[in-house]
Amino acid sequence: MEHNAQKDLLIIIPAYNEERNLPKICEQLETPQIAQIADILFINDASDDDTSWVVKARGYALVTHPFNLGYGSALQLGYKYAVRRDYRYVIQLDADGQHDIGNVLRIYDKLLEKDAQGHSPDLVLGSRFLKGSAAFPVPFQKKAAYALFRFLLRLTCGKKIADPTTGLQGLSRRAYLYYSRYRHFDDRYPDANAILEMELLGFRVVEIPAVMYARDSGVSMHSGLRPVLYMFRLVFSIFAVVFRIKVLKMDAEAARKYETVKKC
Repeated sequence: MEHNAQKDLLIIIPAYNEERNLPKICEQLETPQIAQIADILFINDASDDDTSWVVKARGYALVTHPFNLGYGSALQLGYKYAVRRDYRYVIQLDADGQHDIGNVLRIYDKLLEKDAQGHSPDLVLGSRFLKGSAAFPVPFQKKAAYALFRFLLRLTCGKKIADPTTGLQGLSRRAYLYYSRYRHFDDRYPDANAILEMELLGFRVVEIPAVMYARDSGVSMHSGLRPVLYMFRLVFSIFAVVFRIKVLKMDAEAARKYETVKKC
């Protein structure tokens, strides 16, 4: 791969034991539409397969954790990398092949779009469940969990989010600067709790339709009994966010520090 001048957009892709899914993802990232607008960073979360070798063979930027630190820590490392390299925007993708690469262009366009007041979004969510989204199979247990999280977000911040657990997101510099700081981001499973936090702190959150697919190979981090434990953890985390911001008045001052961050 050729390495040209740094782009405005960084795509960050956490990966854990995804050697079978990565070749297809890398091929899609190398299409001119993506290569012309984005740099790519893979975060290998201490995989014990050939994930790192697949990425190295393609010549992409790669950071490898010496120990498995979890999805949230991998994302936050990507945000810190973006801060160090001074990117304007970040889009995060999963390495399991579920996120259609075409979503990158739609999210990037939305990040650049300004509203009537001249403001661009801080957080763009790619949704599986909006009108215009591709059909996505969801088992009953997950449907129930999504419904619960939608209800909790509506209850706590008054906003309807169709896909509260989407990992497909685009972030402005203001948003990823905030996330990059210590204790500003869940180090295990940042999800509906992180979306709620951004809403309560006054970041501009929007949702657009997205195309996603079921996983072809590999093991999801939400397999086995983990989804049940995850659901309970996330519910408690949502109420902890509300208590911290609404009752203890924490984090609001930190969020205001980034209100004047230069936007495109």
